[in-house]
Amino acid sequence: MYTINQTSYIMKTFISFFILTFIFLTSAYSQQEIQGSKICSDRKSSLNNVSFQEYFDSQNSPVHSFDVLQYKLNLDIYSCFISPYTKAYKATNEINIKADSVINSVKLNAVNTSIVIDSVKMNALTLAFTHTSNIATVNLDRTYNPGELFTIKIYYRHNNVTDNGFYASGGMVFTDAEPEGARSWFPCWDKPSDKAKTDITLKVPSTVVLGSNGSLADSIRTGDTIYYHWNSKDPVTTYLTTLIGKVNYNLDLLYWRKISNPNDSIQMRFYWNTGESGLANIKSKMPSMVTRFSNLFGEYPFEKVGFATANNQFTWGGMENQTLIILAPNYWSENVVAHEFAHQWFGDLISPGTWADIWLNEGYATYCEALWKEYTTGYSAYKTAITSNASSYMSSNPGIPVYNPSWAVITPPQNTLFNYAITYAKGSCVLHMLRYTLGDTMFFNAIKSYSTDTNSFKFKNSVTADFVTKINQVTGQDLTWFFNQWIYQPNHPLYSNSYYFTDNGNGTWDARFTAKQTQSNPSFFQMPVEIKIGFSGGGDTTLRVMNNVNNQTFVFTFSRQPVSLAFDPNNNIVLKTASIINGIDENIYSAGSFSLSQNYPNPFNPVTSIDFQIPVSGNVNLSVYDINGKEVTRIVNGFRNKGSYEVQFDGNSLASGVYYYRLNAGDFTDTKSMILIK
Repeated sequence: MYTINQTSYIMKTFISFFILTFIFLTSAYSQQEIQGSKICSDRKSSLNNVSFQEYFDSQNSPVHSFDVLQYKLNLDIYSCFISPYTKAYKATNEINIKADSVINSVKLNAVNTSIVIDSVKMNALTLAFTHTSNIATVNLDRTYNPGELFTIKIYYRHNNVTDNGFYASGGMVFTDAEPEGARSWFPCWDKPSDKAKTDITLKVPSTVVLGSNGSLADSIRTGDTIYYHWNSKDPVTTYLTTLIGKVNYNLDLLYWRKISNPNDSIQMRFYWNTGESGLANIKSKMPSMVTRFSNLFGEYPFEKVGFATANNQFTWGGMENQTLIILAPNYWSENVVAHEFAHQWFGDLISPGTWADIWLNEGYATYCEALWKEYTTGYSAYKTAITSNASSYMSSNPGIPVYNPSWAVITPPQNTLFNYAITYAKGSCVLHMLRYTLGDTMFFNAIKSYSTDTNSFKFKNSVTADFVTKINQVTGQDLTWFFNQWIYQPNHPLYSNSYYFTDNGNGTWDARFTAKQTQSNPSFFQMPVEIKIGFSGGGDTTLRVMNNVNNQTFVFTFSRQPVSLAFDPNNNIVLKTASIINGIDENIYSAGSFSLSQNYPNPFNPVTSIDFQIPVSGNVNLSVYDINGKEVTRIVNGFRNKGSYEVQFDGNSLASGVYYYRLNAGDFTDTKSMILIK
């Protein structure tokens, strides 16, 4: 979801939130200029700053004693649309459940101040229950074993209270539940790991137009009453279960033709308030947006595409409810729409296993907002968006990691869970740097494989550890190092690099570059780095090497005189600070020190000699790497006595190109380049 003031997530009082709301609604800035991710963060972090501690989920694979298969809700909200717009209603909730353990009772979340449970039945049998401390405990008719199915039906009432879950005012009713507000308007197991199908029937005045999750099964008019019946064939997590309706609501219908079958289509429903602007632009953009995201992440998976603007009680940008996104009044912003619509894949199709995994929702949606800019405007616009996200993180970094294990056990306060700098901005930048690390083809293949994986993720949940495993499987690489440093650890690298150039006197020049990081927590970030060398007389070249230890030195030999060196010239490592000096490291060539000489001849075909010196005995490794940083062979690997050595390298089995050889001996590391020409 979206914001106007990137620091608003730290606001603690109702007054400050009211001021934010006023600024938001009266801002003179164009909606097109506002980042959807910031609007989303402001809403979620500021609305309801409480902590939920009733239950916990397994960190790696969330499990529970039972699995809800369907919520069948029947709500009489007729009076909620009529002055004085009460929030009180009567309802039933028929819950289909599968036992995942040996159980004789079920515990459901139901906020005591909002919900009054009158009775619970199983067929004709009335079940005993208790309802205290926001937990409804229902005693079953017998003990159920794993795999057994049963249904309970709860008869309940919603009080006329404001609970930040159910809203009614001025002839409009809507719900809004992230992270754990569904328990305010219907009894449920209110954790993101439990997804269930929904079947929702709503009694409303005949003047009301109303939408909910999934597709409209029927709408039956009886006198001055309409019964809307909505159901979702796909499972929905509780915080994404929603309804919104209004007296004399406007409704526009469009259709998007499927990529897989152009003869089939998906309905797009737009609910809107009279007098709103910007809808025409969004309606014109949505077919392209559905197609673009479908091509990237797999065909749009749900029954419909839905958007609805609420009233002034919805003071934030948008909420990504499954198949029915709710927007602030008159908030048909392309940025907001792109962000919330991307959630239909990342958050809805694949929901977080725990709240520790929320970055898989918000980091992704924020990144997809930038991808939409890339598609419509070009890579420069994409990079500007990513750089802006990086700046937001760098200026407001709270010093916590993206993934916090404790959040899987106890849901943190919302201004922590939806911290813009971490959950949104840094999450999106990590995905950009993963794209840089892997390259476009492999990155997008991996993401699409993740979002279309019907065995593990599609219509299910995802935890970060499983996401990492999936990326490793698809790419054929072990990227654990990448996620360990960027997701599981806080902060970012602080580079203090150095370089100097040497005239070798034989028509060649060396450029020696040392990558040094000075931060303490963590002490080192491994990354592929790019180094741009400019030459006398014009021209330049960009080299890419893997910086996998601190204080690592790389030496490049050229037949032209280098005159300039730039580190990360395209700013692809967007989360960093960096400085660079041109000077000589006094420790590199001191007498009796470690040294690695330039190979000779260079260029070579196919054999060349490499000399190195070690002043103390110990283990030595001399390896050759290709331009992508992949090790192709080890020339030396074992114990060597102190002294000078000359070894031969045969590149007969390799293709022509630039290669790097690196010496590791004790604390010494040095790298040089060589050119194989066949």
